[in-house]
Amino acid sequence: MTTLNLIGAGRVGRTLATLWARHGVFEIQDVLTSSAGSAQAACAAIGAGTPATSLHAMRPAEVWMVAVQDARIAEVATALADSHNAKGAQGEKGAKGAYPIVFHCSGTQHAGSLQPLADLGWRTASAHCILSFADVAVAVQQFAGTACALEGDASACDTLERAFSTLGAQCFGVASDDKVLYHAAAVFATNFLPVIQSVAEAAWTRSGVPAHLLPGLRATLLRNAVDNITRLGPAGALTGPAARGDVAAISRQAAVVDRWDAPSGEAYRALSALALRLAGH
Repeated sequence: MTTLNLIGAGRVGRTLATLWARHGVFEIQDVLTSSAGSAQAACAAIGAGTPATSLHAMRPAEVWMVAVQDARIAEVATALADSHNAKGAQGEKGAKGAYPIVFHCSGTQHAGSLQPLADLGWRTASAHCILSFADVAVAVQQFAGTACALEGDASACDTLERAFSTLGAQCFGVASDDKVLYHAAAVFATNFLPVIQSVAEAAWTRSGVPAHLLPGLRATLLRNAVDNITRLGPAGALTGPAARGDVAAISRQAAVVDRWDAPSGEAYRALSALALRLAGH
């Protein structure tokens, strides 16, 4: 079985390693995290793997997953390359005659973040799954059908596509130059919804809506919006003054929101402009 070493075992790393271990895709080999205790806990949660105490102590593997925070990817790539240089293992091919694959899981960064390893001949790639990893157990259950963007070395992406497809993922390629825009789309689709809901509830509270009604409003309106978007598409689901082209109403509301909270007023104007464009006005 193809061996996989894991550097970083947060929610994304644990989810993917757990699924690959269960499906027999990869043999989870060495797991390195910020401490011996967390590495031990990660291996226990994954149900496979051996805790590692340092990069230098990790055994050679055919695939390496760098599942650390985005800001640390380049740092880890440099350290891993230095570790292999120190071992005299640079350019070393695996048992199957191919250089190792190393990939990270960032949505915003491309394979170029792993350049120190590419310089050793390693095949570099990135793989980003469009799924909320807020809870590992839930993510494991929800993963099948997840869209997964692959970018980087062609042979590495081929291997990763097979690995992710075995888990039920729907893989597609993204050009390196488009990676940031791709991830910004995911932010629009998911990360901004809680922010917008928070602003709505703060405005309701300020205008006198009883607190005990907010959970019901949240559940009903969000559920109806999702149902309508799923059934009708974004344009068909649009309602309110922008759908009607009522620019005067939008202007009045924007002014009131702006007096209440300037950043929210700015957001209201920007979102209303996009809504008018969506409605064709």
